Amino acid sequence: MRVNLEGAEFQGMAGAYTALFTPFTRENRVNVEMLERMVAYHLAQGLRGFYLTGSTGEGFLLNEAERKLVVETVVRANRGRGKVIVHVGCLATDDAVTLARHAAASGADWVSSVAPVYFGQSFEGAFRHYQRIAEATDLPFMVYSIGQALVPERDVRFFDIPNVKGIKYTGRDYYSAQRLRHLLGKEVIFFAGCDEQLLCALVLGNVFSGGIGTTYNIIPAHFARICALAEAGHFDEAAKIQDEANRVVALMIESENWSYRKAFMRYIGLDCGACRYPYAPLSEVEYETFARKIAEQGIVQAECGSSR
Repeated sequence: MRVNLEGAEFQGMAGAYTALFTPFTRENRVNVEMLERMVAYHLAQGLRGFYLTGSTGEGFLLNEAERKLVVETVVRANRGRGKVIVHVGCLATDDAVTLARHAAASGADWVSSVAPVYFGQSFEGAFRHYQRIAEATDLPFMVYSIGQALVPERDVRFFDIPNVKGIKYTGRDYYSAQRLRHLLGKEVIFFAGCDEQLLCALVLGNVFSGGIGTTYNIIPAHFARICALAEAGHFDEAAKIQDEANRVVALMIESENWSYRKAFMRYIGLDCGACRYPYAPLSEVEYETFARKIAEQGIVQAECGSSR
């Protein structure tokens, strides 16, 4: 990574971020104590900060009060040590504006959002959506591009919106990402969102400043190390760590049921419960069977997050 950004909003931003799981109690409530433990663990493992209530955080499966609780808890537990990016995307843009203002008032560092969901799924709809959210606070805004094709000559217009200063790109078209970066006439920060291709993005050198992902919850030190090695130009060593991380990714996505992703957290001693429906909780037999697979793979260490 060799992206030199001078703006105050970019200082200390480069590196690896966990797209934080939202932990639930057995009663299906947000587990505040576990959130606090996760913050401490991930910072100790070298992560730069947290991306809250996004896809991995089940943001669209939380109500407004729950989303606010997650933000308030993480900001409090973080105590300014890492950077906090809050995903505020909602079906209704006005609801996203409400969450953006709450994030700013709570002490978050950035806000972010996916493009419109269900309604307004066009470039112009996305532009209006991002503009309204970005202008609602003084915080820098990060576009969250997931499952969408990058069209550099079109998408460069998003960055004309005041406060739009970055993008979380969960895609694999790094050529288009590079072209978009070159078209921009102002300082912006790019993060790669495909865990299994973090190093591929960082090798571009002057495009991506780090990554944000799901597997960072499980093996945070791997991704922190990949970013550090890429920064130092040690790509051969980083490739070995990326290869090991990708074996965990492959096991994590074997099932369409995202509760298996959270099962890793129970294995390492940070039990986040199950994902909410339409995903289903795992039976004890299903968990034990999966835990044996994790153990046989030999990469994720049991109970590594058990200490406070």
